[in-house]
Amino acid sequence: MHRTNSLRTRALAVAAGVLAAGALSFGIGASAAGAAGPGVGFGFNARAIQGAPTGVVRMTGGGSFDASTSAIDAGGGFRCTSSVNQGPLTGCLAGEGVRWHAAQFLPSTPFKCTGATSEALKTGTTDRDTVAFRADFFRAGNGNNRSFTANVIVSATDIAPDIDGVQNAWIQNVGCATSTANFSS
Repeated sequence: MHRTNSLRTRALAVAAGVLAAGALSFGIGASAAGAAGPGVGFGFNARAIQGAPTGVVRMTGGGSFDASTSAIDAGGGFRCTSSVNQGPLTGCLAGEGVRWHAAQFLPSTPFKCTGATSEALKTGTTDRDTVAFRADFFRAGNGNNRSFTANVIVSATDIAPDIDGVQNAWIQNVGCATSTANFSS
């Protein structure tokens, strides 16, 4: 199983690199401002996004984004491994979920990993190692009609240093997780 996950992780990293290389081959240059420039590719695998009162979501995928034009092209798979009963994914039952795709690039988004009132509100900001976006999530049986829409953050670095461990993936009102994430520009 470890070998399969390791191969999957490498495949995601290669896919992110290919997407970034493809963007660069179309004449997209580097950003002069130091923010995420054109052609930033990313891939990730988050096995257990959680922290809110209910629900655990597995999410994997990747794509590319260009902060200078607010463009994103990304997608992948997801599964609710434990039912979600709050926030935008309310009603996603254990075992449901098929795919997601990025619906909108976000320069930043506020977030909490646990939703607890005692947890400080943080902001995830898109840069060359982090991307924030709104995603449409699809369940089997819904065809091309989205089932849920929620904000997502994926990062190569810890987005919540005030919480033990590394938190580098987040879904709105579900929580955070440690994920394998790779970014290339």
